[in-house]
Amino acid sequence: MHIFHITEKNAWQAAKKNPEYLGDTFSTDGFIHCCLLEQVEGVLKNWFDGKDNLILLEIDTEILLAPIKNENLEGGVELFPHIYGPINIDAVIAEKSI
Repeated sequence: MHIFHITEKNAWQAAKKNPEYLGDTFSTDGFIHCCLLEQVEGVLKNWFDGKDNLILLEIDTEILLAPIKNENLEGGVELFPHIYGPINIDAVIAEKSI
């Protein structure tokens, strides 16, 4: 299965020099926010509207070492994949500027 994470290009370029990536919300939320391919457009609209310099990371969950939970912590029905640990860099199999 593949899931997706949106971040700033500069943050990702810096992270690729390390074996793991924690994103910008792990320290505050305790997990890394991700989405399914069909959720990307809505996530961009709701959370990244007007922001430039973004990149979409495609993560192969078969390679990912950290656990994933599909959940909605805001009380909604739609579930989103949350990664509860660092993303090992080799689990990111593609990146696309958005």
